[in-house]
Amino acid sequence: MIRGLTRAGLGNIESNEQYITNAAKYGFQSVDLNPLSLIEEVGQEQAKHLLESNQVIIGSSDLTVDWRTTDEQFREGLQSLVQMAEAATSLNCYSCCTYILPSTDQPAASFMAAATRRLRLCADILDAYGIRLGLEFVGCHHLRTQWKNPFIWSVEDTLDWIETIHAPNVGLLVDSYHWHTNGLAIEEVLNLKKEQVVHVHINDAYDLPIEELLDYERLYPGEGVIDLQGFLKNLKAIGYTGVVSQEVLAPTPTLDSSELFAKSKAGFDSVFAKI
Repeated sequence: MIRGLTRAGLGNIESNEQYITNAAKYGFQSVDLNPLSLIEEVGQEQAKHLLESNQVIIGSSDLTVDWRTTDEQFREGLQSLVQMAEAATSLNCYSCCTYILPSTDQPAASFMAAATRRLRLCADILDAYGIRLGLEFVGCHHLRTQWKNPFIWSVEDTLDWIETIHAPNVGLLVDSYHWHTNGLAIEEVLNLKKEQVVHVHINDAYDLPIEELLDYERLYPGEGVIDLQGFLKNLKAIGYTGVVSQEVLAPTPTLDSSELFAKSKAGFDSVFAKI
């Protein structure tokens, strides 16, 4: 598996170039970012050189279109999705991900119908560029009641929705924190098939009842109670060989960015050493 980073938990990073060079310096092989933003920052040829010279890949990009609100806003974002997809393939990035909030202020049934149509269209656009779309289920209990109507937060419901979207390039973004807050056993990772997993996030959790864990109070890998060694071993057992990106959503850290990169490396070293 490929050691990766998101920007979450790394403090103030001034540029994508700094993000990539520091990732390489601290032993990471992948960064999650918008490929178009990198090209706009340094130019296409320099973007390729920056990645290749540091032996870093782009693990995944965020879905750049707003599929959660109105049809008008959705349509306005489609051109940006095409531009991102073109940039992604030019830099050999073939994954794109988005999260599913577990509740909504919209009526759940009509929201489901609209979101299914929108995500199918996004998947079709991405598929034309050879890009897979990962959907991230969000397990945190406080978000299940944040808005008026419950929506989707479990693995099973997300997989059912993926079947309904019915696009061959759609799968899961599996996040260890959301796995944990769903109350799932680590052994249940073995129920997944490798082709169902597009991307993986790891992070850790405080020793609290899962109902009390907040989405924005996560720990670095190895600092909490999640069996990340077992989580990764079971992903490896089903044949997953892709990117595992750290995503630590937490209050603003007191350490500077270089210290946070080092802290992230130490966490990955401790977790990966046991698999």
